[in-house]
Formats: sequence, structure tokens, C-alpha cells
Amino acid sequence: MRKLFGTDGVRGVANLEPMTSETAMKLGRAAAYLFLRRTGRHQIVIGKDTRLSGYMLESALTSGICSMGVDVLLVGPMPTPAIAFLTRSLRADAGVVISASHNPYQDNGIKFFSSDGFKLPDEMEARMESLIVSGEIEHLRPTAEAVGKAYRINDAEGRYIEFVKRSLPREMDFQGLKVVVDCANGAAYKVSPTVLRELGATVEVIGDKPDGMNINAACGAVHPERLQEAVRTHRADVGLAQDGDADRAVFVCDQGTIVSGDHIIAALALDLRARGHLKRDTVVGTVMSNFGLELAVGKAGITLVRTPVGDRYLLERMLADGYNFGGEQSGHFILLDHNTTGDGLISGLQVLSLMKRTGRPLSDLVKCMKAVPQILLNVQVKEKPDLAGLPEIGRAVQAGEAKLNGTGRVLIRYSGTEPLLRIMVEGEQESLIRSVADELAEVVRSRLG
Repeated sequence: MRKLFGTDGVRGVANLEPMTSETAMKLGRAAAYLFLRRTGRHQIVIGKDTRLSGYMLESALTSGICSMGVDVLLVGPMPTPAIAFLTRSLRADAGVVISASHNPYQDNGIKFFSSDGFKLPDEMEARMESLIVSGEIEHLRPTAEAVGKAYRINDAEGRYIEFVKRSLPREMDFQGLKVVVDCANGAAYKVSPTVLRELGATVEVIGDKPDGMNINAACGAVHPERLQEAVRTHRADVGLAQDGDADRAVFVCDQGTIVSGDHIIAALALDLRARGHLKRDTVVGTVMSNFGLELAVGKAGITLVRTPVGDRYLLERMLADGYNFGGEQSGHFILLDHNTTGDGLISGLQVLSLMKRTGRPLSDLVKCMKAVPQILLNVQVKEKPDLAGLPEIGRAVQAGEAKLNGTGRVLIRYSGTEPLLRIMVEGEQESLIRSVADELAEVVRSRLG
């Protein structure tokens, strides 16, 4: 049972276990040991977001890595997807991001990329934990000239800016478009406005004054209300909100309305398919993707493949089956033709490019999908036995799906943190899905409540 790593690296309240300097140093030592894959000097890139605790954890990680005879390349505050790119660009052995993404400033996290820019598989994270817990590498202490060095990479920002712009055709620019970008006082506070301006857009910026404690505070992807107001005030064509580490993108259309991630997926998938760029005519979503997305892309001959919730599961399925586009409602979009992880800025550029090429506002482009009504019920349970071993609940799910008759779907799953079973039913008729959800909840209560 892993104690350090969760679904996206190690995360917690800064200066409390596991997000302490002591544990960060051990993580640095374990990472340095694991990623020694070639002869000669080794290098690991470290980037961070704008949290106050980033200085503390950066120093501890650097110390741990250097103590194993590995050099550190420091790039300062940079988006998570920038670290994935820079790890590849600088031919480093690994990359490390110090960020807790959309969490408040008192939290922090540490996540790793391998040399190819992909997040680590479960087995490698488990091995890293084992190295720390067992003390297996405590005796490894290089001395004299074998100790690692730390270097500051001064052109990291420029490298990433040029990389992001290369995701567009050379002739594409955004002249005539007015964009409001909310950087969440996070890692993209410099690069996102710079890229948009260099591409010719008229840019209004909010959330670009980090002070170490205001990251994600009433701004950014998790709080897009300010962005909505700014889009209306400035009469902008579109608003783009990022989260603290800038791997997500939430859009506000020209009418000041928040656009769900599913609608963005539908618009981009249909465009990719029309231009012959959607591999295997398939888009990857999650079990929470609205049924309306499945209907919208299905009409164009596109298959929607579903995974568990979490961008790591999207990526695993995309790599396993050769797909190049996937995303979540939350604003994580993975465009494997452009980067190896979710990239909020590249996602933003693809949406702006679609608007510019078609001459259509975002409010019109997303009409390609109509979200179907969705009912979510939480049923308290005394225990969490394997659902596959509960035939009466299985029969109730099948009965509900039969009533929907292809116009919706049923999903049940346990909460990972609470004694709850979550029931989600969606379909075209609200009265019907309410009836199906209530009947299923009653069966669950009688068996597990």
C-alpha cells in the first residue's frame, strides 16, 4: 500500500508530512538513483509554481539530488507541461514539478517526469517509495568531484514560449481577437500573456501578480467568475482560465458563459476529424464525460472511449491504443501531437486557432454538442464490497439501462474518501433519469445502507 504517492505525485500541506524538507530530500535522492540511465554526468530538471513553500522544497530536492552525484537544472516558476517539454529539450534524465495544481497556497506537491516527458507509471512510484522506506540507498554518498551541481537555466521561459507557438501553423496569428487570460497567480503568469501577445491577440490579463499566497485564490480555473466578468467588461471574444500549474484550461465564451470541458472536447474532436488529424477516429474521455459528448461525436463517426477519472488514465489509454486526443470536463486536455501531458496554454491556442480558421465565435462552435440532463445521488453505505459480487445491484443497473433504451447511461462507483456509493444517471428525459436514479438508490440502501 503506497503511503507517499497519490493519483498525481506526492501532495499535502507544506511543512507537514509528507510535504516536508526531509521527505523532499529523500525523494530527490530516490529519484536521482532511479534515473541513472547512462554513463557520464546526469541531470534532473526542477520547476515549480508560485507558492511560498516552493523555495523550501526546491532547496531540499536539489540537496537530495546533488547528494547522489546528479546535477540539477533549475528553471524557476514554470507550468507543469513546460517541465515535461524542458526535460526532453535539455536531454535530462528526469523532470520534477513542485506544485499542488489547483489547491490553495498552503498545500504543495511533488511530481516527476521521466526523460521522455511522461508522468511516471505506478510501478516506478512504488519503487521510489520502497527506496525511501527501506533505506536501501542510504550508504550511497558520493564525495569530492562526484557531488552534483545546481545550475540556473536562464532561457527556459523562451524555450517553452517558442515550443508552444510551434503547435500552430506558421501562418496562423490571432490578429483581431481580444482575449482575457486568467493566470491564477500561478506558474503561467508570464508565459501565457507573452505567447498570446506575440501571436497578435489583444490581451487583457488577470491573476498575474503572484505573491506566494494568492495562487488560485478567487481566480483561475477553479474560480472563473472573475474571468466571466472581465470577458463581459472588455467585450472580449474569449476568456481562458488556467490553474496554478497551468496544465488545465477553462474557457468563457464571448457571451460570458463558462464552457464545459466536454463541449471543448466535442468542438476540437470534430475539427480534428474533419481535417484528418484524429487518430483512429477516436477521442478519449472519462466515465464522467456527459452522454451528450458521445452523441455529438458519434454522429460524425467518432468513437468515445471512456477511462476512470484522472488525466493519467486518459494518457495511459491513449498511449496503449494509439490515440492522440482526450480530455476531461475539468479542463484537462491532452493533445499528444503537441505535448506529452495536459497543457493549458496549448489547449487555449487550439481553441483560438479553431475560432480564427472558421471565423465563428466559441459560443457558436460549441453548439455542436448538447449536454443531456444528469442526476447525481450519494447513498451512504456501511461497507464497500466489490460491486461485481452484488448481483441484485447489477440487475438494478441493467434494468435502469434497459429503461433508458440507448438514450442515456448509468454509472455507480464508491467514493474514494467517504462511506458513499455515487449514482450517476444521465439521459435525454429528465423525469426518466430521476426515476431510474431513485429506484437504483433504493436497491443500494436495502443492500448496503
